[in-house]
Amino acid sequence: MSDERPLADTQGRFVQVVRDGRKVNDLEWLSGRILLSNRRLVLASNEGKRQIALGKVSTVKNRKNAEGAMAAVSGYFSIQTGADVFLVAPADADTFEEHLYTALLDGEVVLVKHPAVEGGVVQDTEWEKGRINVESDTVGLGVASGQFVEVELVDVGGVTVRDGTVRGDERRVLEVEHTDEADTSVQTYVSGTTRHVAILESLVRQGELQNATDADLDQTEMEVLMALYSGVSPFEIPEFVGMEVEEVEAVFDRLVEEGILREKRVRRDVRLKARGRNIASDVIGDQ
Repeated sequence: MSDERPLADTQGRFVQVVRDGRKVNDLEWLSGRILLSNRRLVLASNEGKRQIALGKVSTVKNRKNAEGAMAAVSGYFSIQTGADVFLVAPADADTFEEHLYTALLDGEVVLVKHPAVEGGVVQDTEWEKGRINVESDTVGLGVASGQFVEVELVDVGGVTVRDGTVRGDERRVLEVEHTDEADTSVQTYVSGTTRHVAILESLVRQGELQNATDADLDQTEMEVLMALYSGVSPFEIPEFVGMEVEEVEAVFDRLVEEGILREKRVRRDVRLKARGRNIASDVIGDQ
């Protein structure tokens, strides 16, 4: 492993919850050292050392809220490799998890279709080879044609996984809704091995979960939201919905407070956040 390089070295706790496909009874967290390289994860305690090859990791999932034995440690996540599942709780779970996703996904080659959908309209876009780039809270996709697609996790509005035909073969397809540089709602499709899709899905779903559509909006607020979703400029909203400028600005303020809009500059220039796009998309789907 001459090209192996260390990524993280910290203290923490860990436990194996599934062994050879069977749940482990009487779980007991072990304290020790957690080391991560671009090739493997090492869990070392007084009872020995366990090495997990990253190439054999099939899924990574967040486990930040749990009951029973799992609640003894906060900020942990699960790692599945073959028929075994481990829970790992590093001292700084968020930072360590970023390193882990980078080690698992950065540089991996996948197939990308972008934009597959733009402004709600399906595009005649071909699948191209792309390379994944993971940096902090952003997933980048460098496509063979030269374009670079950036997906900010906080901007992810919806995530879907399905089986589909990709270049004549049946493959897993990850569909991610976000916005492009022009603040237009787009969907980017990514396909690859089952492992690639599963791990990338768990990463982008972190953003989706932050943008749940649980807002209680009145008719006026919904009209403004739908107008923005339809592409109407914030400056044209008063005339479009038949409201006074002051009324529209009050609605903007309320939607910014709700996390549905993001203010681009002082007064009246706003853009839809992922949560707002989800609400508008749900309304359209119900019509």
